Amino acid sequence: MRSKIILEDIKIFAYHGVLEEEKTLGTYYLIQLEAEADLWKASETDELSDTINYAEINDIIHQEMTIPSELLEHVAGRIIKKIHQHFPSISSLKIKITKTNPPMKGEMKGVSVAFEQNW
Repeated sequence: MRSKIILEDIKIFAYHGVLEEEKTLGTYYLIQLEAEADLWKASETDELSDTINYAEINDIIHQEMTIPSELLEHVAGRIIKKIHQHFPSISSLKIKITKTNPPMKGEMKGVSVAFEQNW
């Protein structure tokens, strides 16, 4: 059975970027994460211990977003590694991090990086 836990549009203010203004002013980021794991047992037992605690995944994301980085790729990699260390039963992780106000010409919703890791 394939099952997923999906965290959608987590909004976090953080300080990531190459430019000095990004490191000083910061901006909002939207994070989407999809974790695939066998959650069938939890569907029968109704026990938190039989699933992946998405509140803990959310905590990991928030913790890693507080660590300033120049590249969103680096942030995404740290989040993936930390979640997999904490939840080795996850067989696949997808993450998308969107910088909502990138310092670039033109009007846009944001710029994103997306990664997928399978184990």
